[in-house]
Amino acid sequence: MSDIAALPDLLERCRKICAQHGDRPDALIEILHAVQAEYGYLNDDALKGIAHALNISRAEIYGVVTFYHDFRREPPPAHVVKLCRAEACQAVGSEDLAQHAEARLLGHPSIGLEAVYCLGNCALGPAALVDGELKARLTPAAFDTLVEALEAKA
Repeated sequence: MSDIAALPDLLERCRKICAQHGDRPDALIEILHAVQAEYGYLNDDALKGIAHALNISRAEIYGVVTFYHDFRREPPPAHVVKLCRAEACQAVGSEDLAQHAEARLLGHPSIGLEAVYCLGNCALGPAALVDGELKARLTPAAFDTLVEALEAKA
């Protein structure tokens, strides 16, 4: 992940990513994903660069970025836990697990907790993605063990 504060490099890279997608406004979501994959998040300068390259307003881009939950406007935490909150996981305790996780991670700057609505692992819920790795049949104790392992990596 590059330093997003390096403005000239950021703007040039945004232009190149837009060009790779034919400078097409209809490829905006793919462009936003590509920029975020490279820099970790989408700051105002990235949005300006994309808007200029695609000849669309920053308001249009901002609307897309704020509508889709996968886009970040701030640097991501070191670790991300995506906890399934869909009905199948709810039926086996994901809401209690979510309350536990929120309390456990309160004020924890290096681990982010996000709600997702189906990981396709319904038979093994409650489920979560921890730094992209699927975890099944989570309990509060298993969650605490995961958090301790993540803290040890830091």
